[in-house]
Amino acid sequence: MAEKQKTLSVAKINVLATFNNTIISIADTEGNVFFQESAGSSGFKGARKATPYAATVATEKALVKAKQIGLKEVDVYIKGPGVGRDAALRAVRAANLKLRLIADITPIPHDGVKPRKKRRV
Repeated sequence: MAEKQKTLSVAKINVLATFNNTIISIADTEGNVFFQESAGSSGFKGARKATPYAATVATEKALVKAKQIGLKEVDVYIKGPGVGRDAALRAVRAANLKLRLIADITPIPHDGVKPRKKRRV
């Protein structure tokens, strides 16, 4: 029995930009992940994963897969302080998709943890 082809016209793109890698997840509006790509899974290793170019390549690979099942409109949620934030957003803008929302959901501590003790040299 053939499986019904899934279609996705509106999606959430979650960009997690860490200092070491950039991870792109494309999910439907309920949060069920359809595609996931990262700089590491795109063939970059070591310090090259933490480059804007690697984030662009990972985003483009994920968007090519998503466009094949009919993606038209996206909400972009960006989390983290890494260098791949802006590069991933530029790749989404270049993909000719309708951007409904761009949100920065980086968690910000309201007090946080106690800092390290001061160095005495």
